[in-house]
Amino acid sequence: MDEQIITLADMPEGSDCTIIKVHGYGGFRHRILEMGFVRGEKVSVLKNAPLMDPIEYRIMGSHVSLRRSEAKNIEVVSMNEDAHDDIEAPQTFEEHIEKEISQRTHDITVALVGNPNCGKTSFFNHATGLREKVGNYSGVTVDAKIGIFHHRGYTINLVDLPGTYSLTDYTPEERYVRQYITEQKPDLVLNIVDSGNLERNLLLTTQLIDQSLPIVMALNMFDELKRSGDELDVQALQQMLGFPIIPTISSTGEGISDVLEAIVTLYEKQEAVSKHIHINYGHEIESAIQEVKSKIDKNEQLRILYHSRYLAIEALQNDSVTNQLLKEAANYNDIIAVAQEQRQMLENEFKTDIQTIISDAKYGFIRGALHETLTHSNDQDRRQLGYALDTVLTNRWLGFPILIIFLWLMFECTFTLGEYPQAWIENGVAWLGETVCNVMPDGMLRDLIVDGIIAGVGGVLVFLPNILILFFFISLLEDTGYMARAAFIMDKLMHKIGLHGKSFIPYLIGFGCGVPAIMATRTLQNTKDRILTIITIPFMSCSARLPVYMLLIPMFFPSHKALVLLGIYLLGIIVAIITSVIIKRISFKDADDQFVMELPPYRFPTVRNTLIHMWDKSVQYLQKMGTIILFASIIIWALGYFPRPIEGMTEAQAAENSYIGQLGHAMSPVFKPLGLEWEMGVSLITGIAAKEVVVSSLSVLYPNSLPFTPLTALVFMVFILLYFPCIAAVTAIRREAGRKWMWFTVIYTTLLAWISAFLVFQIGSLIV
Repeated sequence: MDEQIITLADMPEGSDCTIIKVHGYGGFRHRILEMGFVRGEKVSVLKNAPLMDPIEYRIMGSHVSLRRSEAKNIEVVSMNEDAHDDIEAPQTFEEHIEKEISQRTHDITVALVGNPNCGKTSFFNHATGLREKVGNYSGVTVDAKIGIFHHRGYTINLVDLPGTYSLTDYTPEERYVRQYITEQKPDLVLNIVDSGNLERNLLLTTQLIDQSLPIVMALNMFDELKRSGDELDVQALQQMLGFPIIPTISSTGEGISDVLEAIVTLYEKQEAVSKHIHINYGHEIESAIQEVKSKIDKNEQLRILYHSRYLAIEALQNDSVTNQLLKEAANYNDIIAVAQEQRQMLENEFKTDIQTIISDAKYGFIRGALHETLTHSNDQDRRQLGYALDTVLTNRWLGFPILIIFLWLMFECTFTLGEYPQAWIENGVAWLGETVCNVMPDGMLRDLIVDGIIAGVGGVLVFLPNILILFFFISLLEDTGYMARAAFIMDKLMHKIGLHGKSFIPYLIGFGCGVPAIMATRTLQNTKDRILTIITIPFMSCSARLPVYMLLIPMFFPSHKALVLLGIYLLGIIVAIITSVIIKRISFKDADDQFVMELPPYRFPTVRNTLIHMWDKSVQYLQKMGTIILFASIIIWALGYFPRPIEGMTEAQAAENSYIGQLGHAMSPVFKPLGLEWEMGVSLITGIAAKEVVVSSLSVLYPNSLPFTPLTALVFMVFILLYFPCIAAVTAIRREAGRKWMWFTVIYTTLLAWISAFLVFQIGSLIV
């Protein structure tokens, strides 16, 4: 617990305190509440046992003993006046205690849990006003995001956990969500459920029920349920499951205030023993659960910290995370032995594995509940409307050409629509530079501002409109549901090259930024798929490379801008394919995978989410310009400005004599075989920090014009495409794949970039 929080176990003999909150789960929590340990109640510490444990307390006129391990789960505020000598008059001691209780109890932590595609993050955005990315595929939220908002005098900490289909240990998301719930112990769980897919979504709900958690359910996308013609008896389902259920439409914010009200109401009443159901798995399974549970209950620490019925169910299924947790128990061998015995008995009885047995029982419960509460419409045409576009967009003959056309259209619009605001910003940067030159006296400071800061940062700023257009199209792919279809279309091809169809999703995200793309590989359950996808994502042309392409392509390939850009992007995909084939045959020759992926209904993207996406990316881009790019521009300018030229030197000699010139000439043997001048080589080196810095470097090193030819421009772009990812991407690779694959990526991509650029230059020189 937090260092500032006082627990009942911390109170000395003879002291008095008032209860703030009771932590813990299941049977322990209910037993404690029944004995009077509820919020606002006074407790007196009478004495410790001779061995200092347990401790005797007086509460509601009764004497009760608790072990220290149990008392640690009861948060209190001291009532001793000497502990509050700093109370300001005229506030009385009692008023101070009441105020402190009020302040401490008005803080609620709520875990937001739900399946991918259920609108969970959209709910989070509406409720908190924060702008977390919304994506219509699994894996967008890869870490917990925390939003703070206020309702009815309470401060509610809403924790948006990764989307997950269950709480097993099959994927990193599942382990993350379960670990957060069991270790962080939120006050409540807000379960977001897709109203149009209740049967599948409620599987996660049954696992939350097994943990005996305080739950509020939001029936999200309730408008789609109504449009389908289906009818759901929400009140009956609420009575059946034993917790509040609120219809919501998170895309518009409808029902969210009702959910917040339900959260506060449940929190205020949860000290009383509220209705809690246990899913009845049938006589045979229930008997096995009880046998394992009876062994777990003998361990007091486990019984206090975790809900023993849930541990019993997971141990019965031989869950690795639970088995690791149980190893701390003194009677670990007894628990495991009984679990193994009961598991074997059930598998012999049902003639199948234990996971299938439990899943079938859960779905039996879900189907029974929905049979009583959900009436399906006979209008099948309306029910299939959300998938109607699949007849064209995923057609055997049309699907792949449509995907290519859409990608071409995305790049064409990036150029054509971006030209106008790009020209405006370019003129604005030029005007600013001229104005500063006219206002400031000649000298080093003016050179720094004009040639370093304005030229460096302004050279990147002009491409902001193009970045926003690209992210607009990526947002459409995600929010409409077409992103998952792209993975579906590409699966067969991806499988032949050793990748999963779902790898195409991180690849498309990689067109925006490699870091979230690398993190999105957590949705791939197979280790082979994750590693291969991670080490090939750097070959996707991220938006940081786009300014380089936008600078060179219109200048040297004006008649074929979209085709050249599309060719660069396709080259990255081809290199990723070849790399994947090679690495799979060397390191993962025996690995295989399965293709299981949800295809959500098509949905209209909301203007709000699209604008939020573009706004967030523009803020990130501007922040990068104000930090990394600004710093790099100043460093590059300084390296080119010093040492000051000796009298009589020409401008070219001064440049070569500078520190950056010396560095460039030292590296010249590396870049000369590629047809690149030393200034170009230096700009490539600076791009290691962030690829946008390459444009800043070129702007500083070539203030007047770029001495490229069409061939050297192509060589330069190929090198930019393939070489060392930025520092942030390298860090993400180390975190997700390990240090070995990080160093492999750094060395492999750099060597590959040099060899590829060398071949392009040498072959191109023979042709041109």
